[in-house]
Amino acid sequence: MRIAIYGYGNLGRGVEAAVRQNPDTELVGVFTRRDPAAVKTVTGVPVYSADTVLDYTADIDVMIICGGSASDLPVMTPKLAKYFNVVDSFDTHAKVPDHFANVDKAAAASAHTALISAGWDPGLFSLARLYMNSVLPEGKDYTFWGRGVSQGHSDAIRRIAGVKDARQYTVPVQDALMKVRNGENPDLSTRQKHTRECYVVAEDGADKALIEQQIKEMPNYFADYNTTVTFITEEEMKKNHAELPHGGLVIRSGATGEGGKHKHVVEFSLKLDSNPEFTASVLVACARAVARMNKRGIYGCKTLFDVAPADLSLLTPEEMRKKLL
Repeated sequence: MRIAIYGYGNLGRGVEAAVRQNPDTELVGVFTRRDPAAVKTVTGVPVYSADTVLDYTADIDVMIICGGSASDLPVMTPKLAKYFNVVDSFDTHAKVPDHFANVDKAAAASAHTALISAGWDPGLFSLARLYMNSVLPEGKDYTFWGRGVSQGHSDAIRRIAGVKDARQYTVPVQDALMKVRNGENPDLSTRQKHTRECYVVAEDGADKALIEQQIKEMPNYFADYNTTVTFITEEEMKKNHAELPHGGLVIRSGATGEGGKHKHVVEFSLKLDSNPEFTASVLVACARAVARMNKRGIYGCKTLFDVAPADLSLLTPEEMRKKLL
């Protein structure tokens, strides 16, 4: 399976690493909007200008698109799905239906297969919610994220005047988490489920009090959460906050039997040293499924809900039955 990467940031480098762990895949190139001569890949794979991507349609089985969900993927994925089988990690939950429709139109018309919103949430967490809801139709879903770095929220802080660098951690509220694990089915507000920890390197002479106020009052990011802001030095940032860990869990608390007599709690959790590398590993598995589905004439846009689990695996059906069933 010949894979190409479109976009070479943290996620793109993660895909490059994941390909090395999957013997049925080959990385044929990286496409970038930057000057290709200035981009050095870890494995030495060729780097091409994004402007030349259509010259390689015959050389690529699946294009893994490693752009941002805010402005990159809504444009990139439909455009590339006209010419390639594609996988992306679009993660703006509320906008998935619109993104799906745009990509489906492009891929179906050109007999290509596209899989969007692959990763862990949306992605593996979505599957967990589906399985849990199917098994326990009477119940309640809870999703907790972290403790981990939110790259989008960190970027939002860095855009504040006077901020040199920043990391923001999303942290589950332990009391709320324990109530859910105990099967209490609490009604939880946004503020009750998560807190935000912000570590900020300020520019020399910057008004730290004003920066803290702007962070805590930022709508859609911090205003609805209990937020702490800690100012640190550049050296502390490099020493203590260079990595990109993340994780989280999905819990379904449900009941069966007459009058809901018997209670059940089902949990799926992740603890990740590297958010982009783990997400990239999901994307590569999904690329395998996309290639197989396309060969069977399954075209248009799909999500992980539409993928047979066996299509994700390196193993043969016989091996799966023997080792995993």
